[in-house]
Parts: sequence; C-alpha cells; structure tokens
Amino acid sequence: MCGCEAVRPGGGATPYDEGREALVTGRRALLAGGAGIFFSAAAAGAANAAPESARTARRAYVIVLDGCIPGELDQGLTPHIKALRDGGLRYARASSMPVMETIPNHTMMMSGVRPDRTGVPANQVYDHSLGQVRTLERPADLRADTVIDRMRRQGFRTGTVLSKEYLYGIFGTRAGRRWEPAPIIPVSGHAPDQFTMRAATDMVTDYDPHLMFVNLGDIDRFGHSDFTGTSVQALRRTALADTDRLIGDFVALLKDRGTWRDTMLVVLADHSMDWSRPDRVVSLAGPLEEDPYLRGRVQIADNGGADLLYWTGPSSGREKAIARMRTMAEGVPGVHSVHDRRADWMRLGPEAGELVVFCDAGWRFSDPDPVTSNPIPGNHGHQATRSIPFFLGGGHPAVPRGRVTSAKAQTVDVAPTVAAFFGLSGRPRGGYDGRSRLL
Repeated sequence: MCGCEAVRPGGGATPYDEGREALVTGRRALLAGGAGIFFSAAAAGAANAAPESARTARRAYVIVLDGCIPGELDQGLTPHIKALRDGGLRYARASSMPVMETIPNHTMMMSGVRPDRTGVPANQVYDHSLGQVRTLERPADLRADTVIDRMRRQGFRTGTVLSKEYLYGIFGTRAGRRWEPAPIIPVSGHAPDQFTMRAATDMVTDYDPHLMFVNLGDIDRFGHSDFTGTSVQALRRTALADTDRLIGDFVALLKDRGTWRDTMLVVLADHSMDWSRPDRVVSLAGPLEEDPYLRGRVQIADNGGADLLYWTGPSSGREKAIARMRTMAEGVPGVHSVHDRRADWMRLGPEAGELVVFCDAGWRFSDPDPVTSNPIPGNHGHQATRSIPFFLGGGHPAVPRGRVTSAKAQTVDVAPTVAAFFGLSGRPRGGYDGRSRLL
C-alpha cells in the first residue's frame, strides 16, 4: 500500500473506531446536526478548552481541495471556485511542503510550523518502537500547538470537518466541535464530498464556529484511482465538477445567512497529483537488499512519490550506511533525487529516518513489493506535486479584491493568516515558520 493510504499493520482499533466508541459510551457529547449529522465535542475540562466568549462577527473557513492542481481551476469545470479565486487574492506561486503528502501539510496548515517541530514529516513513517511502518494518525503524533488550540483557549468557537479518517485521528479533540466522517468508503478511508459539505453546512448553521477547517477528499481519491490520469482524466474531471458545485452551494449559504461580509475563505490544496504508467514503477527494496552491508538493516516507508529510508543497524555504522543508501538509490531508474532529511528546505525531524528519495515525474514508488505495494496510478509526495492553488476569498474588507501576486505562499502560511485575521494574541513557542498572507 502506498503512503497515501491509511494502513495499520497488525490491525487493531483505529483512532476513528476509538472516537466512535467514545461517542457510544458517552465520553464525548453528541450534538445533533441537521438530518442526523452528528458532531462530537471535547470533554469538559479539556486542556485547550475555555468558555466560548469571544465576541466578533468574523468567520474564517479553511477549505482544502485535497490533491488539486492549480491549472485544473482553468479548465471550465470549476466556475464557482474560479470566481472565488479571481475575485480575491491569488498566490500564483504557491506550494506544498516536503513531504508533499496529506497529513504533514494539513498539520503545517494549522500549526504554522515545519515538520521538524510538528513531528509529522509524511503520511507513513517507520516507527522504531513498534518495528513497523505505520500511518501518523494519532493525536499524540502531532506535537505542535495549533491555531485551533490557541483560538479555543481565547474563547473562539472552532470546528473541524475532515473527510479522511487519519486526519480525524491526528487532530483529535483539538476543535470545539468535530465531525465524525461518515459514510466511509472502505478502500479510500474517506467520506465523499457530498457528505463532508453537508456536515460543514450543518456545522455552520447549528454551531457557527469562528474557524472551521474542512478537507474535501474526492479530487484526491478519484485522482489516485484514475487509470486515465495520464490522458483524459475522466474520474478526476467528474470530481472537480462535483466539488465545485458543493463549494458554490456553501458560498450561497453564507450569503443567505448575511455573514459573507464578515467572512474570509482560505482555499488551497495540500499537494497536487501525478500519474504513472504500469511500467514506471520504482522499488528500492531489491537494490538495497543486494548490498551486503545494508541487507536486513534498512526499512522503507513508501509515500507514493517519496520513499523514506531508515537505518536500523548499529549507530556506529550510520554514516557509512547513509552513504551506501544514497549511492544505491541514485542508481535506480526513475529516481529523481536523494536528500538528507535535515536539509534546510526540507526540515524533517528524526521521524523521517535518514534519507528522503523522490521519484521522477510520471513514476511512482512501490515498496517493499514492486507489484503489489502501490498499484494505484495517481500519486504525490515528490517535487512534481509541489505546486498548489492558494487564494483568499470572501466578503470581509480585509480580503483584497481581484489581485494576483507572484509572492510565494506555502501551506505553512495558513495558521499565521488565520491568526492575523482574528488578531490572536500569542504565537507558537519559537514563532511561526510561515507568515500571514493577508496583505
């Protein structure tokens, strides 16, 4: 299974299962939304809880078009999203951050700091304590404070509507209200956008959070499974059109409620998407196993377009192992580049192992088995999937109108942008790694 899927070696209860059990047993309160939609509330006395006493008409909605490519918004399939983009402030040089995967970039959005501080460098990592590769989907995996936490401590209402099980898991009970994603498509581990946006609508009408964080997963999930991705992209185009219609309905709701004039929308992707043919598959497991020094001493966490390499041998041999891993990986067809995870532009912590290997555009990793580990055509994680849409929209006067800027923007800029909009006091310990994108 590739790094873009939530796999749990050894089975057992998932954070999603545990969350549902908490609801059933009453450890968290149930708040009924419209038409049977339920939101969970963190238990009273939670560390980041405070009386919801903030008085402001301002509302911010961070909407992630998971896996969207910037140019897809100009194909005539997304008129509502394009109108929002063109009517607001567009960052034409926006990018995802390494590793270009869902979980690390969502945690960067809400924390405003890089993976060496969040503890979340990729979707999949090798966990030395467990001796296996696993998904970073536990609340304790995210070590950084988030803008959600700070807003709750300062009395703001916060909500999360996240379509993917592992995002629901890693953000835990940080928000004042969170939607339990359902129904879940078993293979993809996500709830369709139709249900996600229905939950977002109900959260607005029933709870009215000051900040709501939304992940829409259809564009990404349809893209992963689209075997026409290198040509007509039939499934992908369907997802783009459907998601656009839902975004249009959501904006109409805000206008009907009379809150549009107080609203800022932050719309972006966490990464884009790349497609590969069946003959363009990279597997490092075989070459690394052929080296007598590395054999049985290297673990690989496959993240679709990126492999994370971990040395499990004696610490005294680490530097020699890194040099040999680099040489072996660089000689494999389809490998684009090999990087020390500590490089300044990457800033990945020890959870990322020793080396990060990116594949070429139009290729994908499939480790440890080149046939079965990652059979899907659509992938991300590598540099070819770094470019993303990123724009600010809404009716609040703080949002510039009809502007395009060549200034760089990154996923790590979302939290400081939200904080600036609300005038939040305080910053993460050590400051933000991103910056506000409100001009």
